[in-house]
Amino acid sequence: MSVVIGLDGGTEGIRAGVFDLAGRPLAFAAQSYPTTFPRPSWAEQNPQDWWEAAGRAVREAVHRAGIDPRDVSALCADTTNCSVVALDRDGIPVRPALIWMDVRATDEAALVLATGDPALIVNSGGAGPVSAEWMIPKALWLARHEPGIFARAATICEYQDYMNLRMTGRRAASITNAAIRWHYRAREGGYARSLVERLGIPELADKWPAEVLPLGEIVGGLTPEAAEHFGLPVGLTVAQGGSDAEIAMIGLGVTTPGKLAFITGSSHLHLGLSAAPFHGRGIWGTYADAVIPGLHLVEGGQTSTGSVVNWLRGIVGSDWSYDALNAEAAALPPGSDGVLVQDHFQGNRTPHTDAASRGAITGLTLAHGRAHLFRAAMEGVACGTELIFETMRAGGYRPDEIVICGGATRSDLWMQIHADVCGQPLTVTEVAEAPALGSAVLAAKAAGHYGSIEEAASAMVKVARRIEPSREAHARYRPVYERYKQAYHALATLRA
Repeated sequence: MSVVIGLDGGTEGIRAGVFDLAGRPLAFAAQSYPTTFPRPSWAEQNPQDWWEAAGRAVREAVHRAGIDPRDVSALCADTTNCSVVALDRDGIPVRPALIWMDVRATDEAALVLATGDPALIVNSGGAGPVSAEWMIPKALWLARHEPGIFARAATICEYQDYMNLRMTGRRAASITNAAIRWHYRAREGGYARSLVERLGIPELADKWPAEVLPLGEIVGGLTPEAAEHFGLPVGLTVAQGGSDAEIAMIGLGVTTPGKLAFITGSSHLHLGLSAAPFHGRGIWGTYADAVIPGLHLVEGGQTSTGSVVNWLRGIVGSDWSYDALNAEAAALPPGSDGVLVQDHFQGNRTPHTDAASRGAITGLTLAHGRAHLFRAAMEGVACGTELIFETMRAGGYRPDEIVICGGATRSDLWMQIHADVCGQPLTVTEVAEAPALGSAVLAAKAAGHYGSIEEAASAMVKVARRIEPSREAHARYRPVYERYKQAYHALATLRA
């Protein structure tokens, strides 16, 4: 029997999954690691903690699967992106990593946008803003505030690249992370050298890994030290992975133009593939070749989604189960009898990209109860999703299929509301752990079991069910959606 291992490095820990070549999970194991918050807006992790946790998780998953380690034909890791690591010439971290949620580089992000460099086209067509989470603002922060560390760093890379270096000894970057967060453009000369030159740190481009590898390419084989760490054979194939959300696309079977991955949880991500590039206000991307060579990745996102629903549950009483709240909300008509929720409880990511926007609940009367609030919150989030899809359609991108995963799939009502508001069916796949499965798909491709990522995903990702929209409910939601759009502009005038 031949199996592959997918590693999913998240914010709170890393998860290892053992899969057969049909995509069936044989076992999972997870190990946690800490995050420190030295100052407000700072968030750091120790890269050595990632490495130690990965070793424990792989060994435990292999043991639980009951397989011979020699049956593993390849492994691949996805990780959080924007988790920036500075390494010395020996590959040893010179300071803790600035992980994705670290936004200390706010001033530096503004400086990046002020350059007006052509590479900024992926930031709403050049209008910005640039996120303080991204690679170049964080590297610029190091150069400005820790110049000794910046000078000592021979390599500035990410969690993904550090793991592959530890596993294989090869310094290489992932096309996914570089394209979506480093302003790397493979078709326009690669790294944004003119951008870092305008910022006064031209040496940064030489600190990035010289090689940028596509997903599923062989990075190398496990070194003796890494093989001992994982309990796997020396020389085992390590495949190039990337950012967790983009690898989840592959684990959902989103590998061809017109498909979109809808990743739900505390926040929502909307990641689609297009045959042609497009840019504009309210659109992040498109990013060429970031997932599949020859295709362009478009990105949308909502900052507060499941977190809003969870907050409301706390307000009405956490002793109420989600099942009970879903049942009460399902008895209400579309539109929640006039209650409307704007889901900007932590600002808006896309299409407004407005960090100052705030959540709102309108239309309340004394006749409304907790079920109205609960349903209206789900409807507000669904309207925010539809606004992102509408913005994409205005740019020329209309997804043919939307594949959903994450927390919202645990609520049949919320999935139905999403389908009804958007007027499109939603596809649910069998394996919920889409990032780990996506990494396993890439491992299977690198091991030669399949000729391409698309072929491997087609064989390993299975559809479980589809949620069809109701035409009647969609029609009833149109005026609700128009009110939702108007609410943002009305509330913005109050802030002014």
